[in-house]
Amino acid sequence: MFVALIAIASLITVVVVLLYLFFTLDCDVTLFVAEKFGKKPNALKNKVVWITGASSGIGEGLAYILAAAGSKLVLSGTNESNLNQVRRKCLESNPILEDSDVLIVPFNITHCDKHKDKVKEVLQHFKKIDILVNNAGKSQRASFEEIDLEVDKELFDINVFGLINLTRLVAKYWYESNLKGHLVVTSSLTGKVGVPYSATYTASKHALHGYFEAIRLESFCKGICVTLVCPGPVFSAVLQNALKGKKGEVVGGSGHSADSKRMTAQRCGYLMSIAIANKLDEVWVTEHPYLLMLYAMQYFPSITRFILCRFLTKERISKMRDG
Repeated sequence: MFVALIAIASLITVVVVLLYLFFTLDCDVTLFVAEKFGKKPNALKNKVVWITGASSGIGEGLAYILAAAGSKLVLSGTNESNLNQVRRKCLESNPILEDSDVLIVPFNITHCDKHKDKVKEVLQHFKKIDILVNNAGKSQRASFEEIDLEVDKELFDINVFGLINLTRLVAKYWYESNLKGHLVVTSSLTGKVGVPYSATYTASKHALHGYFEAIRLESFCKGICVTLVCPGPVFSAVLQNALKGKKGEVVGGSGHSADSKRMTAQRCGYLMSIAIANKLDEVWVTEHPYLLMLYAMQYFPSITRFILCRFLTKERISKMRDG
C-alpha cells in the first residue's frame, strides 16, 4: 500500500510539473525542446539570409538575432530609412561583421516585375542565398460583409502572390544550381485558426500554408527545407498599418499599449531563429491563451469551434488581439 501511495504521489507530481511547464510556455512543445536542447542561432553563422519585411516588427527582431549570430544579411522592405537604421544596429551588434555583410535591397513585394532584378542583385553581392525568410505582409481589421473585393485582392497581392513569386525565383536558382536551400515563412496563428473581423488576412495566411505544404513535398528530395512560423500577437506596427474594409483605409492610431499581452519582436525573432537553425517544419510562437487555443484546434477541432463561436464576440476578439 505504501509503495502504491508513493507511485501515485510521484505520478501526480509529474503531471503537476508538466502542466506548470506547459502553461508557462510561449511556444509549442517541439520548439521549446529545440530551444533547450537543439542548435542555437550561431549554427547560422556565415549563412546568407534574405529577410523581407525587415524594416520593423518580427523581421527587424530576427535581423538583430541573426546579426549577433554572425549571419550575412539581406534586408528588404519598402521603408529604406528604417532599413538603414536596422542595418546600422545589426553591424553594431556584432563587431566581426563587415559593412559588406549586411546588404539593403529595398523594394515593394507586390512589384513582381522587379523581383528577378532583386534576386540578381543579391547573388551578385553574396554569390549565394542560403535562406529566404518571407516575412513581408499586412494585417486587416474589418467585418466580412464590409470588405470590398479590391481590399481582398490588395491583401493577397501583399501577403501571398508577391511572396510566392519571389519564392519561385529563389527556388529556381537553387534547383538550377543543384543547391540546398531553406524557405522560411512568417504565417500567423490565423493560418491555423479562423479569426473573426480579419477574414481576408486569415484567408491569406491559410493560402500560405497550402502553397508551402505543397512546396515542402515537391522540393524535399531536391534538398529544400520549409519552415512555417505561426506567431501570435507581437509588439509591432502591424495595427497602424492594418487595412480596413475600404480601399485606401488603414487602422492607424498609436499602436499597441505597453501593457498589452503580446510578445516582443526580439523574443519572437529569437524563437524563429531557433526554428530555422533546427529546420523545424512548423512552429507556434505565442503565449497562452492563444497557444492553448492552437492545441485545442489541432486535437479537438469540433469542440473548440463550438466554444469559440459562442465566446469570441467582437469586443472580446478586439481586446485579445489589439489590447
